[in-house]
Amino acid sequence: MHSFLSFFETMPVWMKAGWVFFILSIFWILEGYYKLVFTKYNKWRHAKTNLILLAFVMLINVVFGIATVGIFLWLHDSNFGLLQLIEAPVWMELLLSILVLDLIAQYFVHYLLHKIKWMWRLHTVHHSDKNVDVTTGTRHHPFDFIIRETFALIAVVIMGMPIAFYLFYRILSVLFTYFTHANISLPKQLDKALSYVIVTPNMHKFHHHYQMPWTDSNYGNMLSIWDRLFGTFVYADTSKIKYGLDIVDHNNDEDLLQQLKLPFDKTIQYKK
Repeated sequence: MHSFLSFFETMPVWMKAGWVFFILSIFWILEGYYKLVFTKYNKWRHAKTNLILLAFVMLINVVFGIATVGIFLWLHDSNFGLLQLIEAPVWMELLLSILVLDLIAQYFVHYLLHKIKWMWRLHTVHHSDKNVDVTTGTRHHPFDFIIRETFALIAVVIMGMPIAFYLFYRILSVLFTYFTHANISLPKQLDKALSYVIVTPNMHKFHHHYQMPWTDSNYGNMLSIWDRLFGTFVYADTSKIKYGLDIVDHNNDEDLLQQLKLPFDKTIQYKK
């Protein structure tokens, strides 16, 4: 187990970036054969906007990487965190760390991004996409992503986890982010069965519906237990889903400059 985790601790940057583009490519290909929604749009032009936003995110990751190293050095020297208070096998500590990261750095911060007005303004960039596909998983306003990363570091400090746990979680998170946004159709019974444990493509698509109450549901990234536990789980007929937001003009959802300015547009009446 230690050798397995040490791989993620020493994983070079090029391999981490390669993992992102490998997973993107896999689901991009699958979208061509197993579509959930059949819509006509220029997939490459659509991807261009989302991938440029991904580039911003990756630059922010470099800055947070420096901060992360400092935090992990402090945790190592101080023995701070909940994991220091228990005696458990490494696999159990890893599982607990992933659960807490998924709760705080995914479900909880996502809930706040919908419920706090100034956060919701930032998060509308993600929801303004009217053609949800695998590249939508990369579509985040830079300030939105900074908030998410901050909460991830809060979870790291609370647990006092080693850096290998955090890096393994990041690898898993990339997989689930692109899996759940991909425009793919799993067999309905399989998707529904999996949704009792993990977030599935169908389950997450309700979150991208253009109107309430579905917009404010299914906040999870990896595990569906948080939505079920806190009463935010929805699973209905996917044919009724319409992507986007009813408060923004979707004619410019592929205009990068407009998307970066979107949270600061005072003409939009944000209903939060």
